[in-house]
This record gives sequence, structure tokens and C-alpha cells, in this order.
Amino acid sequence: MERRQFLKTGAAAGLIGSTQLFEPLAKAEETASASGTIPKRKLGKTGEQLSIVGFAGIVVMDNSPSFAANIVSEAVDRGINYFDVAPTYGNAQERLGPALQPYRNQVFLACKEEDWTKNGSAKLLDESLRLLRTDHLDLYQFHALSKMSDLEQIFRPDGAIETFEAARKAGKVRFIGFSAHSVEVALAAMERYAFDTILFPVNFVLFSQAQFGPQVLDKAQQKQMGIMALKGMAKTTWPESAKNDHPHPKCWYEPAAFPHEAELGLRWTLSQPITAAIPPGDERYFRLGMDIGQNFQPIAALETQTLIAGAAGVNPLFRLKST
Repeated sequence: MERRQFLKTGAAAGLIGSTQLFEPLAKAEETASASGTIPKRKLGKTGEQLSIVGFAGIVVMDNSPSFAANIVSEAVDRGINYFDVAPTYGNAQERLGPALQPYRNQVFLACKEEDWTKNGSAKLLDESLRLLRTDHLDLYQFHALSKMSDLEQIFRPDGAIETFEAARKAGKVRFIGFSAHSVEVALAAMERYAFDTILFPVNFVLFSQAQFGPQVLDKAQQKQMGIMALKGMAKTTWPESAKNDHPHPKCWYEPAAFPHEAELGLRWTLSQPITAAIPPGDERYFRLGMDIGQNFQPIAALETQTLIAGAAGVNPLFRLKST
């Protein structure tokens, strides 16, 4: 679809008109921004308030304990209270636990796991609690759902949902959510279970070039779920020649190369009806994300047009399944 045609669609109208919807929100966030802290938004119907920029555990992966302690302290000082990590992020849990321990009562700690069995997920949960030095997780999520078979395994007898629900009853987990990289699976998951939250790619290239995401946001809003966003600063896939040799080893995708485009990309994401966005695990992008969060203004229509023009013809990270 040509950009001219896309801008005539309802989706494009939503992209460009998002600032009008967020004018009241922008005014509400002026106080926090003026005070130099990252503002917060309501997390669906949970009653929680999360910083609009989250901390990806990958930031501390493969870094020293002192680095982890310093950047976590800086993030908390700048207003971040939303931290997200997973066992698959190398030694991120081992690094994040001690660094976050002094602030544990001030933050919302989310973790994700990828074992769909009852016993396997229970072991991962206990290990995460140990490494993160906490007696509970504020949010526990099924990580990166990508196939319908994932849901079938999770909800079968002795599936991981039994671990999650038992953990919530025992006070080890407060809320239950999921992350996904598939529109179809995300929609099916929301129909299957009353999840508290969803973590999903909300990205200008995906929305404009693949129509990937608007339908998920709509469904999650209908269900009053907390919506957290991934890939706000993402651009495209790495070319084959650069997959194993590029300047951002913590990014499996190619992020927006220029700071201005990365800023517009994250501001576009934050101008959608979401609670928070998690910047890439690369320290440079995370620091840029904190700067954007502290000075956040909803993206303007002209800025959106510029951003979408730059996305024309770009290969999106994900696509809808063919019907």
C-alpha cells in the first residue's frame, strides 16, 4: 500500500489524530515532567500506576554489579518504577536482584517465563524470586506467545496456568499477564483468559506497513487491561550481512539509527492508549528513553506524517498471518 493510500485509511487517521486524544493526558503529565521525573499512568483496572518508560532487564545483562547498581539507582531517581526481566535474559536477574533490593518496596517488578508446564514454570518462578531477592512479583507473564499451541499447552491439565494461579493465591504473584509477538495469538489469549496485562509491540513501522497491532490495542482496551509496549524504537530486521555483526548486540532487531527518529518512534508509541513503553536493552537507547520520558509531549500530526513517511517500504519485524 502506498503511503498516500495509507494516510486515507482509518488506521492512519488514528495515528495522526492520537495527539487530540492525549491532550488531557499531556496536561496531566506536565507537572511530573516539570519536576524532572518521569510521569506515571494507570495500569488498566489493576489500580497500579507505572512510569511511562520501563526498565528492561537486558540493560544490566552481562554488565558488572556496580554498573547494575548505578543504573538502577539512576532510573529510580529519574522516576522509573516499572522493571521487567526474564530468565532468558542471561544473567539479568542475578544482576537486577541486588541492584533493585534497596528500592523493592518502591517499584513494580514484572517477570516473564517460557515454560508452559506446571512443574517447569513453578521451578522458574522460585528461581526468579531467589535471584531477584524478593518474596513476590508484582506481575508474572507468559513470555513471547507466538503459536496457538502455546495457549493449548498453558491451559491443559498440569499446564503453567495452574502454577500462575496457585502463585497468586499464595501471594507470590499479584497480577497475571502475557507478552506476544503474534496478533492472532494475542487476540486468542485475551478471549481465553481474564489477563490483567498485555505486553505487545506498538511500533510505527508495524502499524503503518503491516497493520500489526491496532486490533490488539482495541481488544485490550475493551477488556480494560493494562497495556505495555515493546519495540517503540525499533525500525526493521537486520540485513543478513549484519545479523551477527552490528553495533547493538542487545537488539535482535535494527533500532532506529538516528536519535531524532528513535525519539519520534518512542513518542509515537507513548501517544497511543498504553500505560508504558520499554526501550531497547541497549544502554544508549535506554538513556534516550529516560530523557524522552522526563520531557514527554504527545507526538504532533506533522511529526507523525514525517515518521510514517520514513517507514514507507521498510520491512516490518512482524506480519499478520496469511488467511
